[in-house]
Amino acid sequence: MEQIQNKKKDINRKIAVVGALGALTVVMTVARIGFIPWFSVSITVLHIPVIIAVFLEGLCSGVGVGAIFGLSSLVMASVSPTSPLDVFFINPLVSVVPRMLFAVVTYFLLKALLKLSKNKKNVWVVTSYAIAAFVGTMAHSFFVLGMLVLQKAIDWTVMVGVLAGNSLMEAVAAVVISLTVINVMNIARSRENKKSKLNSDKE
Repeated sequence: MEQIQNKKKDINRKIAVVGALGALTVVMTVARIGFIPWFSVSITVLHIPVIIAVFLEGLCSGVGVGAIFGLSSLVMASVSPTSPLDVFFINPLVSVVPRMLFAVVTYFLLKALLKLSKNKKNVWVVTSYAIAAFVGTMAHSFFVLGMLVLQKAIDWTVMVGVLAGNSLMEAVAAVVISLTVINVMNIARSRENKKSKLNSDKE
């Protein structure tokens, strides 16, 4: 009975995380507030909720938020285009698939890194999350830009330039923001677990 309740609680938590992070992604996409000005360029943080979903709840949640991210960008490209490239984002292969794919890459990379860091100091675990966030961001840029190259929307030299410029800064931002959020969430969960344990002991 307790196992069923725990499983139900786990599913409900995953749904809540996907709903919350998905809603945040939609708001940032529609309001166009997912960009941080940095000198002469803009760094996007729209992909970070996908990374956080992977870190908090695993593969399915990450892919779910990635799908929401992709569909949001597809809809915005259709109804409110702001760039000549937006016409290509109406294609799900450009707007949706890469956002789901990079969640898969982030998840399996993190899983492999955590396996390697098992029984090691906490710094190795933190480093594993940092590497996963960094590489996941680069994978996101690579998949999106790669699809644009295949669609002949941009030249491969442009892709290389963006990967070496904007994408690197986006990866650093993803590391900082995702690690901060994960740390706060872990502290909150730890307190909640302690409170639940105290209440069960009293009963």
